[in-house]
Amino acid sequence: MAFVLDASVTASWFLPDESDQDAWEAWLRSETEDVWAPLHWWFEIRNIMLVAERRNRISQSLTVRALDRLSVLPIRVESRPDEGAVFDLARRYRLTFYDAVYLELAQRRKASLATLDHALIAAASAEQVPLVKAS
Repeated sequence: MAFVLDASVTASWFLPDESDQDAWEAWLRSETEDVWAPLHWWFEIRNIMLVAERRNRISQSLTVRALDRLSVLPIRVESRPDEGAVFDLARRYRLTFYDAVYLELAQRRKASLATLDHALIAAASAEQVPLVKAS
């Protein structure tokens, strides 16, 4: 089975104060399952790491190590969503356009969604999109 990875889960993998069991489940599943992410995920992760550095939550060397580890994971980056579907989901569930892209990608790929975002979890549940959860 495949899943869509969002930035909240990815950040949890590398920010020491954000450890989460569902995020670790996604990490384990990434070893054997197809992982998808929208193009903006690439930018989101780098921005999260940069902001974490500025707030002294992590060091520059941790950012480098985290991005090195991410670079070897077989994450497939999807460049373009279905714009109309994203607007529809964002409006229906009052999501940001960015978050709605994750949900749209999961629906289109018939994949689970790995997220820690409460609004996105609620929207995925309403849309009957399975979530990556620890057993």
